This record gives sequence, structure tokens and C-alpha cells, in this order.
Amino acid sequence: MAKVTFHVFTLFPEWFVSPLKVSIIGRAIQDGHIAVHCHNIRDYTTDKHRTVDDYPFGGGAGLVLKPEPIFAAVESVLGQLSLTSPPPVILLCAQGRPFTQSVARQLAQHSTILLICGHYEGVDERVRAHLVTDELSIGDYILTGGEPAALVVIDAVTRLVPGVIDEASPVEESFADGLLEYPQYTRPRVFRGWAVPDVLVSGDHEAIRRWRRREALKRTLLRRPDLLVRATLTEEDWQMLREIESELSRTGQLFPAWRRWSVLP
Repeated sequence: MAKVTFHVFTLFPEWFVSPLKVSIIGRAIQDGHIAVHCHNIRDYTTDKHRTVDDYPFGGGAGLVLKPEPIFAAVESVLGQLSLTSPPPVILLCAQGRPFTQSVARQLAQHSTILLICGHYEGVDERVRAHLVTDELSIGDYILTGGEPAALVVIDAVTRLVPGVIDEASPVEESFADGLLEYPQYTRPRVFRGWAVPDVLVSGDHEAIRRWRRREALKRTLLRRPDLLVRATLTEEDWQMLREIESELSRTGQLFPAWRRWSVLP
């Protein structure tokens, strides 16, 4: 039995055919770690034209997804499941809360996850008010539909399911502890005159740990200083950050505009 089962409600189930067959997701399905079932919302319409959308009350551009087929699809699937507790029913839409690594970890604790792919100008508000339990957005931009977002959620959660990838990988990756990941190197040791930092081939594990932590803090400060506001940092981290900020300020790499994110005491 799969450890996590995704039920995706979409107007275009064929969108998922190829992505679900390859790479980590494909192997996770083959090995039984996850299962993904795509449900065509049009199959739950009751009129001969299989209508899933209509013009918005009050006027305006575009079309809105009707509530009837979405409710029918989700409730039909829920009625076939034997669950001890209600699963998350998630609408993928631009108005949702940001999808983060922390949210992915929370979702990975569920055995069943339902994902509704929004389209057009959105869904009837009654879907939001009375059916979904959460709304997620993968970024501040507009997609043609919720299918890419659903696949992002499936991918991010799948990687956290035990047995899918090496257990150490999710622990050291970007965002795992609130920071961006440190730089990575592999063979050859020297490429076009660019050498791997000596510390990484020194065999000194403590020196390597400190170098990696310092580089993670430096990269986060330079690229995503906003993450430092929420990260859990040790006194050693704070000391490293003071040194890094001083160094970057002297070399002109830390732009004044970034000072608004500074959390250094």
C-alpha cells in the first residue's frame, strides 16, 4: 500500500501522464511509495455538453469554474476512501498561501492528499468556503491552470516520503533548516583553472562543517536575506553572520537596500 496517495482533480488529466512516469516520481510510484490518481472534473457534470464553467455573476471578463462538478468529484472520491481522519483538500490558486518546504513536510505526514486544479478566472467561491481545507500558491505569478502547481506539490512532498530518496538529502538541502544550501563541488578537483576549496579535501570534518555553515549563511544573506528573519540560528551562526556582513560591507557586496532585512543584533 502506498505511503501517500494523491488524488488530483483536473480538466486535463493527460497533462500528468509523462511527468508521473519519469525520474524520482516515476520510481516512487513504481516502488509503491506513492500513488497518484487523476480525476477528470468533466466526468462529474450532468449536462450533455459537460459544462464545467460559466460567466461570473455581476459581469466581468473570463469564466469561473462551476461548483457542482467539483463538489461531485471530490465527494465521490472521499466516499470511496476508508480514512480515520479527513484528508487535506487543497485548491491550487494564485490567492493561496505560499507553498514552502515547511508546508511540504506537513503534507508528507498525511496518507491521502486531494489537489484541485483551478482554471480560468478561478472557482466559484462556495468551493473555497465549503469544500477545500487549504489553498496553496507556488509563486506570485499567474499560470494557465493549477496543473503545474499540483505537480510541484506532488514532487516536493514525494521527496519527503520515507524510502523515496536518501534520508540525508532532505536534511541538508536548501530551506531544510531555513537557509539556502552551501556550494557543492565534485570531480575534477581543478576545472579550467578553478579549484575546489582546499577545506573540502582537507579531511578535517569540523572545518568542513564550519565552512559549509558559513557559506550557507553567506549565500542566504546575499540572495534571500528575508529567510534569516524566520531561520532558527545558533550563537555560532550569529557570530558568523556578523563576520560575513562586515566582510561584505567592506567589499561593497552587501547593498544598502538589503539592510532592511538585517536581523543582526
